[in-house]
Amino acid sequence: MDAAEFKQQFLPYHRKLYRTAFRLTENPQEAEDMVQEAYLKLWNKRNELTGVLNTEAYCVTLVKNLCYDALRRSRPDEDGHAPEELNLPTDTNIAREVEQRDEVNQVRWLIGRLPEQQKRVILLRDVNDCSFEEIEQATGLNAINIRVLLSRARKKIREQYNAIMNYESK
Repeated sequence: MDAAEFKQQFLPYHRKLYRTAFRLTENPQEAEDMVQEAYLKLWNKRNELTGVLNTEAYCVTLVKNLCYDALRRSRPDEDGHAPEELNLPTDTNIAREVEQRDEVNQVRWLIGRLPEQQKRVILLRDVNDCSFEEIEQATGLNAINIRVLLSRARKKIREQYNAIMNYESK
């Protein structure tokens, strides 16, 4: 397999691989590193990949495994000491992190309460970063319907979130 064939076969999966890695690492730089490492492994094994039936699934599995390996390496050893490469920031504001997680959980909860079509479209667009064309293919809706559903879902979440924040501040 030459470089052109490789690019044609594997580069279309970049966004999906990145989203998968980001979901697992929760860090944009680490996610991109995992995707690059996956492409390097794929390139080195390019001549062995001709028998793979579902290249997309193979690539996603490869990225997941790379992320799991990295996460395992970053866990503390059995003696309770963190590995040397794990440097936790010292200026982290714990209260702000907890607050941000709480906000994220509230938004997730609000998304879960949306009508099914709105929930599906907002998850595809805002969480999974799918293009409108990808959403059209996944849902069978046209671009106008998708935009309307997104607008309504975002408005509803914004209103409910603001109501929660106003209630909590009283």
